[in-house]
Amino acid sequence: MTARWPDPDRTIIDRYLAGLGLRSMKSRTCYRQVLHSFQDVAEHHSELGQDVLVAWLRVSAECWAATTLLHRTRIVDRFLDHLLHTEAIDRNPVTTLRDACNIKQCMPVWRALASRDPKKALAELRRPRPFGSVLGEVLAEHIALMRNRGYKYTSQSARLLRFDRFLQLNPALQEQPIEVILEHWAAAKSTRNHAAECENLRRVLTKIFRHRDPSIPSRRPDPRPQKDVVKQWRKPHIYSPADIRRMLDVARSYPSPRSPLRPLTIYTMLVLAYCAGLRRGELARLDLGDIDLQSGTITVRQTKFFKTRILPLPASVMAELRAYIKARRRAGASQDPCSSLFWHEQGRTRRYTPEMITWLLTNVIRRAGLKPLQGRTGPRVHDLRHSMVVNRILEWYKAGINPQDRLPFLATYLGHRDINSTLVYITVTQDLLHHASERFRAVGAPCLDLGREVRS
Repeated sequence: MTARWPDPDRTIIDRYLAGLGLRSMKSRTCYRQVLHSFQDVAEHHSELGQDVLVAWLRVSAECWAATTLLHRTRIVDRFLDHLLHTEAIDRNPVTTLRDACNIKQCMPVWRALASRDPKKALAELRRPRPFGSVLGEVLAEHIALMRNRGYKYTSQSARLLRFDRFLQLNPALQEQPIEVILEHWAAAKSTRNHAAECENLRRVLTKIFRHRDPSIPSRRPDPRPQKDVVKQWRKPHIYSPADIRRMLDVARSYPSPRSPLRPLTIYTMLVLAYCAGLRRGELARLDLGDIDLQSGTITVRQTKFFKTRILPLPASVMAELRAYIKARRRAGASQDPCSSLFWHEQGRTRRYTPEMITWLLTNVIRRAGLKPLQGRTGPRVHDLRHSMVVNRILEWYKAGINPQDRLPFLATYLGHRDINSTLVYITVTQDLLHHASERFRAVGAPCLDLGREVRS
């Protein structure tokens, strides 16, 4: 039978701390102090609820500064998740409050509870219920229909959810005709992205209403808002081979005294991101069993557009993967084929998240001097995928291969639905323009010799 918390002898806390594997004495002391103080408060209440959280914050405020206290709440969050997972408690009070407020993060809940009037702060924090407007049921049914047809429909559903929240926060509009509602929605923001989102919403709503009533006339889409958005997109940075070598050198020497495997992990991520054009999510989802060292391939499963593809890799890349897998084994990583390829020592899943991969590779780009030390300007991680496409086409030109014949293969390799998605990645650089011009001069220019045609 599972032990219930709070337990008098506090063995649950001891086992939890032992399972975390905290290395420094300072961290162990901090975690133990926070969790014991939390249990001290919980033992004086008959039920683990909002009152316990508020009481613990009041007591802890006498010991720690406000910013430090909010940082300590993360320790309690993880501990409560552990207790719920092990069935030591019936419900997590922080998660309950978060769900009641219809928000995704726990920190706003803790800030509200730490305020002078928690009840008022929680009321202000509460967000509208998803798809609770007058059009909510129609929108939710459309999302379910599209997902049943096989679409992920994540970005589109997020747009519809924002529109639904706007309707709930403006109840006077819910009785107005749909065109009036859309005019107010378009006037809510003046950005180019919002104008494109409004045009997209008009198209989707027309599709929904025509599905319900085919007599409704179709609407001609307006491409101008989306074109305005495209104009403000940042131009991709195409990394040169020298840039890639510099980044690989930085990754090899990445400072990580507490995680000795991390420099080689970042190095291997960088190799696959550039040589195979993998997205950050694809890197994060790679398992050990996806690497076939015998055939020299990797399997990228269920990525964008629900595609799974098997990618052949050059011998040099497979050699780097072999070296990483050997180092991974020596570091004590799990050898289960379903375990993450890019393994780390901390955390429950031992798997790098896409966000962590982006942060690490961005840090490498900064250390290589290719991106400012702060800010969002400069080259991005996704530009490695653009660079892979451009440099591959350059290699085809140099080898005398017509890139147009190979683009369908490149689209399949990148996991695109069609060749149009691949064309977005072809950034015209000076080298690419030079080789294209040379090929035209050698192959296409003779076809324009009108004098030869007259002579013949």
